[in-house]
Amino acid sequence: MYAAVLQALIYADIFDYPLTLPEIHRYLVGIAASVQEVERALSPTSPLAPYVEKRGEFFTLAGRAHLAETRRHRWEMAQRLWPKAIAYGRYIAALPFVRMVAVTGALAMDNVDSEDDLDYFIVTAPGRLWLCRAMVILLVRWAARRGDILCPNFFLSTKALSLRQRNLFTAHEVAQMVPVAGLDVYRQLRARNAWTSHYLPNALGPPKVLADGRDKALLRSLLERMLSTSLVSPLERWEMQRKIRKFSAQGGGNPEVYFSPHHCKGHFDRHGTRTLAEFLRRWQRFVADNPWIVEGTSHIDVSFANSTTGFLEFGGRSQI
Repeated sequence: MYAAVLQALIYADIFDYPLTLPEIHRYLVGIAASVQEVERALSPTSPLAPYVEKRGEFFTLAGRAHLAETRRHRWEMAQRLWPKAIAYGRYIAALPFVRMVAVTGALAMDNVDSEDDLDYFIVTAPGRLWLCRAMVILLVRWAARRGDILCPNFFLSTKALSLRQRNLFTAHEVAQMVPVAGLDVYRQLRARNAWTSHYLPNALGPPKVLADGRDKALLRSLLERMLSTSLVSPLERWEMQRKIRKFSAQGGGNPEVYFSPHHCKGHFDRHGTRTLAEFLRRWQRFVADNPWIVEGTSHIDVSFANSTTGFLEFGGRSQI
Protein backbone atom coordinates (compact mmCIF):
# COMPACT_ATOMS: atom_id res chain seq x y z
CA MET A 1 0.00 0.00 0.00
CA TYR A 2 2.74 2.49 0.96
CA ALA A 3 4.55 1.88 -2.34
CA ALA A 4 1.35 2.35 -4.34
CA VAL A 5 0.51 5.64 -2.61
CA LEU A 6 4.01 6.96 -3.14
CA GLN A 7 3.97 5.90 -6.80
CA ALA A 8 0.75 7.85 -7.32
CA LEU A 9 2.32 10.96 -5.77
CA ILE A 10 5.58 10.58 -7.72
CA TYR A 11 3.72 10.21 -11.02
CA ALA A 12 1.62 13.31 -10.33
CA ASP A 13 4.68 15.26 -9.19
CA ILE A 14 6.20 14.90 -12.66
CA PHE A 15 3.43 17.29 -13.74
CA ASP A 16 3.73 19.54 -10.65
CA TYR A 17 0.31 18.27 -9.62
CA PRO A 18 -0.70 17.74 -5.97
CA LEU A 19 -3.42 15.18 -5.33
CA THR A 20 -6.43 15.13 -3.03
CA LEU A 21 -7.22 12.02 -1.02
CA PRO A 22 -9.90 10.84 -3.50
CA GLU A 23 -7.45 11.39 -6.37
CA ILE A 24 -4.70 9.39 -4.68
CA HIS A 25 -7.27 6.64 -4.23
CA ARG A 26 -8.36 6.84 -7.89
CA TYR A 27 -4.80 6.82 -9.26
CA LEU A 28 -3.33 4.35 -6.77
CA VAL A 29 -0.82 2.30 -8.73
CA GLY A 30 -1.28 -1.44 -8.95
CA ILE A 31 -3.49 -1.99 -5.87
CA ALA A 32 -7.25 -1.94 -5.39
CA ALA A 33 -7.93 -0.40 -1.99
CA SER A 34 -10.53 1.60 -0.15
CA VAL A 35 -10.37 5.33 0.51
CA GLN A 36 -10.08 4.52 4.22
CA GLU A 37 -6.99 2.38 3.62
CA VAL A 38 -5.37 5.17 1.62
CA GLU A 39 -6.24 7.66 4.35
CA ARG A 40 -4.54 5.47 6.96
CA ALA A 41 -1.43 5.22 4.77
CA LEU A 42 -1.30 9.04 4.75
CA SER A 43 -1.86 9.55 8.47
CA PRO A 44 0.72 11.40 10.60
CA THR A 45 1.75 8.11 12.22
CA SER A 46 2.26 6.31 8.89
CA PRO A 47 5.76 5.31 7.73
CA LEU A 48 5.09 7.62 4.76
CA ALA A 49 4.78 10.70 6.99
CA PRO A 50 8.40 11.89 6.51
CA TYR A 51 8.01 11.71 2.72
CA VAL A 52 4.60 13.36 2.26
CA GLU A 53 3.26 16.83 3.03
CA LYS A 54 -0.30 18.10 3.20
CA ARG A 55 -1.44 21.65 2.55
CA GLY A 56 -5.17 22.17 2.73
CA GLU A 57 -6.79 19.30 0.85
CA PHE A 58 -3.70 18.54 -1.24
CA PHE A 59 -0.97 15.96 -0.67
CA THR A 60 2.51 16.30 -2.19
CA LEU A 61 5.93 14.80 -1.81
CA ALA A 62 7.96 16.35 1.01
CA GLY A 63 9.26 19.77 0.08
CA ARG A 64 6.67 20.24 -2.67
CA ALA A 65 3.75 21.65 -0.71
CA HIS A 66 4.06 24.97 -2.56
CA LEU A 67 2.51 23.19 -5.57
CA ALA A 68 -0.88 23.46 -3.87
CA GLU A 69 -1.00 27.12 -4.90
CA THR A 70 0.19 26.23 -8.41
CA ARG A 71 -2.66 23.77 -8.73
CA ARG A 72 -5.24 26.32 -7.58
CA HIS A 73 -3.95 28.82 -10.13
CA ARG A 74 -4.01 26.25 -12.94
CA TRP A 75 -7.48 25.10 -11.92
CA GLU A 76 -8.76 28.65 -12.30
CA MET A 77 -7.31 28.89 -15.82
CA ALA A 78 -8.80 25.49 -16.67
CA GLN A 79 -12.27 26.67 -15.73
CA ARG A 80 -11.94 29.42 -18.31
CA LEU A 81 -10.90 26.90 -20.98
CA TRP A 82 -13.55 24.24 -20.33
CA PRO A 83 -16.46 26.05 -22.03
CA LYS A 84 -14.38 26.35 -25.22
CA ALA A 85 -13.19 22.75 -24.97
CA ILE A 86 -16.75 21.47 -24.60
CA ALA A 87 -18.08 23.66 -27.42
CA TYR A 88 -15.35 22.62 -29.85
CA GLY A 89 -15.70 19.00 -28.76
CA ARG A 90 -19.37 19.07 -29.66
CA TYR A 91 -18.64 20.74 -32.99
CA ILE A 92 -16.29 17.84 -33.70
CA ALA A 93 -18.96 15.36 -32.54
CA ALA A 94 -21.43 16.84 -35.06
CA LEU A 95 -19.12 16.03 -37.99
CA PRO A 96 -19.88 13.01 -40.16
CA PHE A 97 -18.45 9.68 -38.97
CA VAL A 98 -17.45 10.89 -35.48
CA ARG A 99 -18.54 8.46 -32.76
CA MET A 100 -16.81 9.77 -29.63
CA VAL A 101 -14.90 12.86 -28.54
CA ALA A 102 -12.97 13.16 -25.28
CA VAL A 103 -10.78 15.89 -23.81
CA THR A 104 -7.32 14.62 -22.85
CA GLY A 105 -4.02 16.08 -21.70
CA ALA A 106 -3.54 18.80 -19.10
CA LEU A 107 -7.05 20.22 -19.34
CA ALA A 108 -8.62 16.85 -18.49
CA MET A 109 -6.82 17.16 -15.13
CA ASP A 110 -7.46 20.92 -14.71
CA ASN A 111 -3.69 21.38 -14.78
CA VAL A 112 -3.21 23.96 -17.54
CA ASP A 113 -1.18 27.07 -18.05
CA SER A 114 -2.08 29.91 -20.37
CA GLU A 115 -0.42 28.32 -23.40
CA ASP A 116 -1.95 24.85 -23.26
CA ASP A 117 -3.68 23.43 -26.32
CA LEU A 118 -7.08 21.76 -26.24
CA ASP A 119 -6.26 18.06 -26.74
CA TYR A 120 -8.85 15.62 -28.11
CA PHE A 121 -9.15 11.85 -28.48
CA ILE A 122 -11.58 11.03 -31.30
CA VAL A 123 -13.24 7.76 -32.30
CA THR A 124 -14.65 7.46 -35.82
CA ALA A 125 -16.71 5.07 -37.91
CA PRO A 126 -14.60 2.36 -39.59
CA GLY A 127 -13.48 3.08 -43.11
CA ARG A 128 -13.86 6.83 -42.70
CA LEU A 129 -11.16 7.75 -40.18
CA TRP A 130 -8.98 9.73 -42.60
CA LEU A 131 -11.81 11.69 -44.17
CA CYS A 132 -13.11 12.40 -40.69
CA ARG A 133 -9.68 13.62 -39.67
CA ALA A 134 -9.53 15.92 -42.69
CA MET A 135 -12.84 17.50 -41.66
CA VAL A 136 -11.62 17.90 -38.08
CA ILE A 137 -8.47 19.64 -39.35
CA LEU A 138 -10.65 22.17 -41.18
CA LEU A 139 -12.30 22.89 -37.84
CA VAL A 140 -8.84 23.17 -36.23
CA ARG A 141 -7.86 25.82 -38.78
CA TRP A 142 -11.10 27.73 -38.24
CA ALA A 143 -10.49 27.68 -34.48
CA ALA A 144 -6.92 28.93 -34.98
CA ARG A 145 -8.28 32.00 -36.77
CA ARG A 146 -10.25 32.68 -33.60
CA GLY A 147 -7.12 32.32 -31.46
CA ASP A 148 -7.91 28.82 -30.14
CA ILE A 149 -5.44 25.95 -30.57
CA LEU A 150 -7.04 22.52 -30.96
CA CYS A 151 -4.87 19.41 -30.95
CA PRO A 152 -6.77 16.29 -32.10
CA ASN A 153 -3.74 14.02 -31.96
CA PHE A 154 -5.30 10.57 -31.53
CA PHE A 155 -7.95 9.06 -33.82
CA LEU A 156 -9.24 5.49 -33.64
CA SER A 157 -12.02 3.74 -35.49
CA THR A 158 -14.59 1.68 -33.64
CA LYS A 159 -12.85 -1.42 -35.05
CA ALA A 160 -9.65 -0.61 -33.18
CA LEU A 161 -10.71 0.29 -29.66
CA SER A 162 -8.10 -1.99 -28.08
CA LEU A 163 -5.06 0.25 -27.61
CA ARG A 164 -1.70 -1.03 -28.80
CA GLN A 165 0.53 0.47 -26.10
CA ARG A 166 -0.34 -0.94 -22.70
CA ASN A 167 1.63 0.87 -20.03
CA LEU A 168 1.21 3.14 -17.04
CA PHE A 169 1.21 6.31 -19.13
CA THR A 170 -1.49 5.02 -21.49
CA ALA A 171 -3.54 3.76 -18.54
CA HIS A 172 -3.44 7.28 -17.10
CA GLU A 173 -4.46 8.82 -20.42
CA VAL A 174 -7.45 6.48 -20.65
CA ALA A 175 -8.47 6.95 -17.02
CA GLN A 176 -8.08 10.75 -17.18
CA MET A 177 -9.90 11.45 -20.46
CA VAL A 178 -13.20 13.31 -20.13
CA PRO A 179 -15.84 12.33 -22.72
CA VAL A 180 -17.81 15.26 -24.14
CA ALA A 181 -19.76 13.20 -26.70
CA GLY A 182 -20.34 9.52 -27.39
CA LEU A 183 -20.61 8.15 -23.86
CA ASP A 184 -21.65 4.69 -25.10
CA VAL A 185 -18.52 4.42 -27.24
CA TYR A 186 -16.45 5.66 -24.30
CA ARG A 187 -17.81 2.77 -22.24
CA GLN A 188 -16.89 0.36 -25.03
CA LEU A 189 -13.39 1.82 -25.12
CA ARG A 190 -12.97 1.28 -21.38
CA ALA A 191 -14.31 -2.27 -21.63
CA ARG A 192 -11.93 -3.11 -24.50
CA ASN A 193 -9.03 -1.77 -22.45
CA ALA A 194 -9.75 -3.47 -19.16
CA TRP A 195 -5.98 -4.05 -18.90
CA THR A 196 -5.77 -0.49 -17.50
CA SER A 197 -7.00 -1.90 -14.18
CA HIS A 198 -3.65 -3.74 -13.95
CA TYR A 199 -2.10 -0.31 -13.36
CA LEU A 200 -4.95 1.79 -11.98
CA PRO A 201 -7.49 -0.63 -10.49
CA ASN A 202 -9.49 2.12 -8.74
CA ALA A 203 -9.80 4.40 -11.78
CA LEU A 204 -13.06 3.03 -13.15
CA GLY A 205 -15.19 5.25 -15.36
CA PRO A 206 -14.43 8.86 -16.31
CA PRO A 207 -13.19 11.41 -13.75
CA LYS A 208 -16.21 13.51 -14.74
CA VAL A 209 -18.96 13.21 -17.34
CA LEU A 210 -19.75 16.03 -19.72
CA ALA A 211 -21.36 13.96 -22.50
CA ASP A 212 -25.08 14.69 -22.34
CA GLY A 213 -26.41 12.58 -25.21
CA ARG A 214 -27.36 15.64 -27.29
CA ASP A 215 -24.61 15.16 -29.85
CA LYS A 216 -26.49 16.22 -33.00
CA ALA A 217 -26.82 12.61 -34.11
CA LEU A 218 -29.64 13.44 -36.56
CA LEU A 219 -27.62 16.11 -38.39
CA ARG A 220 -24.59 13.82 -38.47
CA SER A 221 -26.68 10.96 -39.85
CA LEU A 222 -28.00 13.17 -42.67
CA LEU A 223 -24.49 14.30 -43.59
CA GLU A 224 -23.23 10.72 -43.56
CA ARG A 225 -25.97 9.69 -45.99
CA MET A 226 -24.97 12.50 -48.32
CA LEU A 227 -21.36 11.28 -48.20
CA SER A 228 -22.24 7.60 -48.72
CA THR A 229 -21.51 7.52 -52.42
CA SER A 230 -19.22 5.42 -54.58
CA LEU A 231 -16.70 8.29 -54.64
CA VAL A 232 -16.12 8.40 -50.90
CA SER A 233 -14.16 5.16 -50.41
CA PRO A 234 -11.52 6.02 -53.06
CA LEU A 235 -11.23 9.46 -51.49
CA GLU A 236 -10.70 7.89 -48.07
CA ARG A 237 -7.93 5.64 -49.48
CA TRP A 238 -6.25 8.58 -51.21
CA GLU A 239 -6.28 10.73 -48.08
CA MET A 240 -5.07 7.83 -45.93
CA GLN A 241 -2.19 6.88 -48.23
CA ARG A 242 -0.84 10.40 -48.66
CA LYS A 243 -1.04 11.20 -44.95
CA ILE A 244 0.49 7.90 -43.85
CA ARG A 245 3.42 8.49 -46.21
CA LYS A 246 3.93 11.97 -44.82
CA PHE A 247 3.50 11.14 -41.14
CA SER A 248 5.47 7.88 -41.23
CA ALA A 249 8.45 9.77 -42.65
CA GLN A 250 8.25 12.14 -39.69
CA GLY A 251 7.91 9.36 -37.11
CA GLY A 252 11.49 8.10 -37.19
CA GLY A 253 10.76 4.85 -35.33
CA ASN A 254 8.88 6.62 -32.56
CA PRO A 255 6.77 3.98 -30.73
CA GLU A 256 4.15 6.63 -29.93
CA VAL A 257 3.44 7.27 -33.61
CA TYR A 258 1.24 4.82 -35.50
CA PHE A 259 -0.89 5.08 -38.63
CA SER A 260 -3.21 2.61 -40.34
CA PRO A 261 -6.76 2.48 -41.75
CA HIS A 262 -8.02 2.43 -38.15
CA HIS A 263 -5.37 4.49 -36.31
CA CYS A 264 -3.91 7.97 -36.46
CA LYS A 265 -1.72 8.50 -33.44
CA GLY A 266 0.57 11.49 -33.91
CA HIS A 267 2.38 11.80 -30.58
CA PHE A 268 5.62 12.92 -32.22
CA ASP A 269 7.12 14.49 -29.08
CA ARG A 270 7.54 11.14 -27.25
CA HIS A 271 5.80 12.62 -24.23
CA GLY A 272 4.69 9.20 -22.96
CA THR A 273 8.14 7.66 -23.23
CA ARG A 274 9.76 10.61 -21.47
CA THR A 275 7.16 10.55 -18.71
CA LEU A 276 7.68 6.84 -18.05
CA ALA A 277 11.45 7.24 -18.04
CA GLU A 278 11.21 10.07 -15.50
CA PHE A 279 8.81 8.06 -13.33
CA LEU A 280 11.16 5.09 -13.34
CA ARG A 281 14.16 7.30 -12.51
CA ARG A 282 12.43 8.93 -9.53
CA TRP A 283 10.98 5.69 -8.22
CA GLN A 284 14.25 3.78 -8.44
CA ARG A 285 16.08 6.64 -6.71
CA PHE A 286 13.58 6.54 -3.84
CA VAL A 287 13.82 2.75 -3.53
CA ALA A 288 17.63 2.92 -3.52
CA ASP A 289 17.48 5.33 -0.55
CA ASN A 290 14.52 3.62 1.16
CA PRO A 291 14.51 -0.13 0.40
CA TRP A 292 11.89 -0.72 3.12
CA ILE A 293 9.22 0.62 0.74
CA VAL A 294 9.23 -2.62 -1.29
CA GLU A 295 9.89 -5.10 1.50
CA GLY A 296 6.95 -7.42 1.82
CA THR A 297 5.00 -5.78 -0.99
CA SER A 298 3.20 -7.64 -3.73
CA HIS A 299 4.90 -8.86 -6.90
CA ILE A 300 3.50 -5.97 -8.89
CA ASP A 301 5.07 -3.39 -6.58
CA VAL A 302 8.47 -5.07 -6.75
CA SER A 303 8.27 -5.24 -10.55
CA PHE A 304 7.52 -1.51 -10.64
CA ALA A 305 10.56 -0.85 -8.49
CA ASN A 306 13.08 -3.11 -10.14
CA SER A 307 12.51 -3.10 -13.88
CA THR A 308 10.82 -1.46 -16.82
CA THR A 309 8.73 -4.59 -17.27
CA GLY A 310 5.50 -4.46 -15.29
CA PHE A 311 4.78 -0.78 -15.28
CA LEU A 312 6.18 0.52 -18.54
CA GLU A 313 4.66 -2.13 -20.75
CA PHE A 314 1.99 -4.63 -19.81
CA GLY A 315 2.99 -8.08 -20.94
CA GLY A 316 6.71 -7.52 -20.61
CA ARG A 317 7.52 -5.24 -23.59
CA SER A 318 9.61 -2.31 -22.39
CA GLN A 319 9.17 1.15 -23.87
CA ILE A 320 12.64 2.34 -22.89
